[in-house]
Order: sequence, then C-alpha cells, then structure tokens
Amino acid sequence: MTIDKNNPLEQQNNPDRDGSSGSNVEASTHRRKKPRRDGKGSNTKANNPTTAKSKKGKALSGSKDAGKDSQALTTQAANPDVESGDAADDAAAIAEGGIKAVGNQRIIPFMKIEKPMALLSLLMVIGSIIAIAVNGLNLGLDFTGGVSADVRYEQPVEQVEVVQALADNGFDDAVVQYLGTREELLVRLPPQSDNVDGLNSSLTKALTLPNNNVEISNVNIIGSQVGNEIYLNSVMSLVLALVCMLGYVALRFQFKLALGAVLSLFHDAIVTIGVFALFGFPFDLTVLAAVLALVGYSINDTIVVYDRIRENFRRVRGITPRQTVDLSLTETLRRTIMTISTVLLVVLAMLFLGGDGLFWFSVALFIGLLAGTYSSTYIASSIPLRMGLSRDDFIVKVKPEFEEEIVTFNDPKMFEQDNA
Repeated sequence: MTIDKNNPLEQQNNPDRDGSSGSNVEASTHRRKKPRRDGKGSNTKANNPTTAKSKKGKALSGSKDAGKDSQALTTQAANPDVESGDAADDAAAIAEGGIKAVGNQRIIPFMKIEKPMALLSLLMVIGSIIAIAVNGLNLGLDFTGGVSADVRYEQPVEQVEVVQALADNGFDDAVVQYLGTREELLVRLPPQSDNVDGLNSSLTKALTLPNNNVEISNVNIIGSQVGNEIYLNSVMSLVLALVCMLGYVALRFQFKLALGAVLSLFHDAIVTIGVFALFGFPFDLTVLAAVLALVGYSINDTIVVYDRIRENFRRVRGITPRQTVDLSLTETLRRTIMTISTVLLVVLAMLFLGGDGLFWFSVALFIGLLAGTYSSTYIASSIPLRMGLSRDDFIVKVKPEFEEEIVTFNDPKMFEQDNA
C-alpha cells in the first residue's frame, strides 16, 4: 500500500484519485502488470513527455483554450500513425493549380494550356505576315533614301521648333534628333533635289530661328539604291542571326531544343514587325536594332530554361517529360519575372524620357519583350515536347567499341571429366 502511494507513475496515470485508501486499493487491484501488446499501455503514456505536459497544462489552467490544446496534443500522441500534413499539402497544391511531384516543390502546369497558346501564336504569326504583305512597312529614310545634315545652333533649341520651321519652308516629314547636346542636331529629310549647293542654302534659310543662328555641316544625299542595299543587308543580318542561334543551341543542347528556340525567335521578330506594319509605325535602323537586341535577349531567356530542363531530365526520375518541363519552368519563373521587370523599367524610362530619337526603339523593345517572355515559356518548350523530347536525349550513351566483351574459356579437361 505504501509503495502504491509513493509511486508517481501510478498517480499520474490515475488523475481521478481523491487520496482515500479505498481508491488506492481499487487502482492497485486493476493496475495492469504487463504492458499491452500494441505498446499503448500505462507505461507508454507515463513516459510520453508530450502527454504529461498536456495533462499538466490542463490541470493548471482552467481556461477553455488550454483544455483544447492539451486535448489535441494528447490525441496526436496517442495516434502517431495519422498523416495530417500530406493531405493538407496536396489539397493546398491542387487549390493553387499545381501538383506536388518532387519533394515539396509544387509544379505549375504550364503545359496544360499548351494547345490554346499554340493556336494563339499561330494566329499572331499569320496575322503579322498578312499585315506585312498587305500594308507593307513604313520604311524610314535609312531604307528609302533622303537627305541628312548635321546642324549646330548657338543656343539650345527644341526639336518641335526645328520641325515646325522646316515644315513652314516646304520640308515636310522631317526627322530631328539630338546629337549629345541640345545645340547639335541631326536633320533627316525625304529625297530632295540633287543640287547640294542649292539644298544647303535652302536648309540654312529654313533652319534659321529668331535670335539663334545656325550652322549646317556634312550634308549627305542618300539615294534609293543605297537604301535598298541597307534594307537587304538588314534582312540578311536577321536571318544570319537566327541561323547562328540554331547552330549554337544544337551544339550546346539538342537539335529538338534548337528548333524550338529558333521558331520562338522567329515568332518574336515577326510579331514585332507585324505590329509596326499593322499600325503604320515608322520602321528605320533604330527599330531594326531593337529587333536584333530582342533576338539576343530572348535567346538568353530560352537558354536559361533549356539548361534547367536538361538538368532536371538527368536529376529527376519517375516523372513524365511534360512534368519535367513544367518543373523547369516553375523553377525559373521567379528569375524570369525579375528579369523582365527590370528590363521593362529601363524600356519604359526610354519610352517616356528618351525623346523622339529613342521612342520607336523603345516601342519595338516593349512589344518584343512581351512576345519573347511568352514564347520562351510556351513555344520554345512545347515544340521539343511535340518532337518527342525525353530523358534519352540528354544521357551520354556508351559507344559499342567501349562496351565490355564477355569472354568464356572452355577447358578441354572439364569435358573429359564429364565424359568419364
């Protein structure tokens, strides 16, 4: 009886005791001498610190919240096999539109809307080609030819004033750009007469502003033939850039990925040029420079995605190629968002603060950046999947001459013993 009273484990396992000897005798009589077979006997509960802490907290605090917390802890300790986290994580992942596939990485199913995006891209490309064929490009003076002159004023001048002064004297459709300072400008005009001396005097009279003398130097007349050569060279440079990108990606990664990258670059360039043809925006060398810069930016973004696709094909096992591509796009999504955000900030700054010289350059970059981000996600990744991209494309296979040969030796004595 004395042992039973001084046993702290027994007192902890029987919280309903009132200290009387009758209750002690009854508890001692019904006490189990051996632990249960399932390991949930009194000794297990007594030695479980979680259960002890919960019951102690329930005894000390009479509040309702403390009772609920201790009851939850006791239930969790008594049922260690209950999996409460996996179901909640899966439900949250499905609610967010993703699936839980690799560890705790939730995959965004980009390729789930692959077909609608492919149809949208096809319509955009066809519409751009039709706009270029029907409306044509509003080619600038760099391609059609014309007159360019370097002008210097004594005092700073606004571009609008110079354009208005030229229009008042019969020089329409003039393009005026600053050359470093607000006193030096580049004036470009449509094709004029071939008499340089008469043109120089006419421009001097037209560009003279009140209380602001002007000096004209380096007047150049660009013929239409030179403009056509520049146009052809520009088209050839764009085609050469796409061919070089195709070779680079094919050597660096795989031909299926290279074809997807080049088609996405063609998509970006043709959509940008198609928008300029549709709305009649002026297309000059600055816009062409923006298209070439866009090709370089888009291939860089595509290479980052391809590098992650190749890594995941080699690293992750047990998932389909579509899930591998989705996983790669999900892992590079944060980087893509940060890159496009920072570049767009610079482009918008040039668009609103760069003046007339950088306006159409910024417009072309803005259109191309949106098209490039979209194409790097869907076109450049979906086309290789359609071509049967798999893990075998990224595994180095052993050549036949390096495979080990199985050589067997036949011992004649062994056959003699068998015959004997």
